[in-house]
Amino acid sequence: MSFKTASQSQITLSELMLPSHSNFSGKIHGGHILNLMDQVAFAVASRHSGEYCVTASVNKVDFLHPVEVGELLHLKAAINYTGNSSMVVGVRVESENIKTGKVNHCNSSYFTMVAKDDNGNKTQVPGLIISDSDGVRRYVRSIYRQDEANSRATRFDENRFNATEHLEMLKVHNVQLDLH
Repeated sequence: MSFKTASQSQITLSELMLPSHSNFSGKIHGGHILNLMDQVAFAVASRHSGEYCVTASVNKVDFLHPVEVGELLHLKAAINYTGNSSMVVGVRVESENIKTGKVNHCNSSYFTMVAKDDNGNKTQVPGLIISDSDGVRRYVRSIYRQDEANSRATRFDENRFNATEHLEMLKVHNVQLDLH
């Protein structure tokens, strides 16, 4: 089995945000940013695995700060976790005002990517060499994130979920029940 460091596959992508990337409010469209995030996650995962990779899931994207036309967008991505055929790529997005030099953290997200061989089958990926406590934190965080996702999927499975058990909780939310 082979192993690689995160630094061997990490990528920083910088792109000038143009008017064609903006939405109706004049800010950069979130869909454009997500597309760039997916591209950089693909590049990192493919570089790490040496294979074509596909996006299996994206974990939580919160847009923390709007991006303006004319700013530089920096996407920093690295492998946080490796499984058998899957990898978690952490992507951090920052915007930079070219005139002032001010940098804002726009969002961070985690892309689960799966390596595919030439026949489209899942294929083994190199493991991850971790050399500092931050790498341990990122790896362990990915394990917990996977466990929580599996727990959510099980807890809310339509064949196992009992709505009656949750009706009291809904009384304090902005919802009107009209169950028949």
